[in-house]
Amino acid sequence: MNCRHILGIFYRNIILIRRSVPKLFGLFGFITVELFLWGFITIWVQTFANNGANADFILLILSAFIFWSMFALSQRAFSISFLEEVWSRNVINLFASPVKLSELVLGYVLVGVAQAVLAFFYITALALLLCTFDVWELGLYIIPFFMNVLIFGWVLGVVTIGLVVRFGPSADILAFFIPFFLLPFSAVYYPVHIFPPWLQRISVVLPTRHMFEGMRTTLIEGVIPLHDVFWATILNAIFVVLAFLFLYLMLRLARNRGYLSRLVQD
Repeated sequence: MNCRHILGIFYRNIILIRRSVPKLFGLFGFITVELFLWGFITIWVQTFANNGANADFILLILSAFIFWSMFALSQRAFSISFLEEVWSRNVINLFASPVKLSELVLGYVLVGVAQAVLAFFYITALALLLCTFDVWELGLYIIPFFMNVLIFGWVLGVVTIGLVVRFGPSADILAFFIPFFLLPFSAVYYPVHIFPPWLQRISVVLPTRHMFEGMRTTLIEGVIPLHDVFWATILNAIFVVLAFLFLYLMLRLARNRGYLSRLVQD
């Protein structure tokens, strides 16, 4: 056994991690986000128990899980549709074809819609079978929040494509990390008031914060908080424009500097 060979393999992979921002995210990002997530969940559970709240804890957790799953799925379906072109080394042919950028994005949106609808019917049936939780009993209150969840998922999918175009296939880990990164700060499983004041002020720019905070209010009080619907919709509209602009700029930069060639060489 040659120790130099072992150290050479070790050194090579350390160099790859050190020079790759996406790999550093994979190394430190997930555990950092999980610490925030479980820390906030623990704080809320303690507060929930100490206050003797009458809300259905299982209803809040399962409904939040289902709709967050739809958000993550819509983002992944969008991102992976493009990554399939990268992994099959077909991305140059895709951008050389007469397909417009808007047509490409709308095609991915349809893929995301189809997958989200199929997954939603599947997960709701499974929740009813295993947990006797009927999401349809929640009524039509959650429709505006559900639509905003899907739209913001597509927004992050557009951003992910732009990052992959800019940084190459090594950035594909961001397709899984970006929605996970937003999870602790979106008030999915706990209310916003358990955040530190500075984090409450920052998280106000996230559409997901308004979606899930509003959905939780709907489940507990039986009314739609129109201000949450309004802000989630307005922020989504702003982020849609910014995401398309970001993708357009990244694609133009990649074409001008030859970054697209890395998508078939890495």
